[in-house]
Amino acid sequence: MCAQTVVLKVAMTCEGCVGAVKRAIAKLNGVDSYNIDLKEQKVSVTGNVKPDEVLDRISRTGKTTTFWPKDDKGEAVAA
Repeated sequence: MCAQTVVLKVAMTCEGCVGAVKRAIAKLNGVDSYNIDLKEQKVSVTGNVKPDEVLDRISRTGKTTTFWPKDDKGEAVAA
């Protein structure tokens, strides 16, 4: 499996939420890097990961989690 970036919309309201998401990402195998944007409620995870596994793991935090909307070319759209 090659490296890919999974972009999710995660309902986060505070730094505590960000911490919960960071801990969930830490439990995933194959993560090279990640970025959490609290303002946009956007989480990007890059590495040898499966999108459904990333979604499932972050959903376990209790935060509403969905894949970030994509445009016609399959690229993540701006917030």
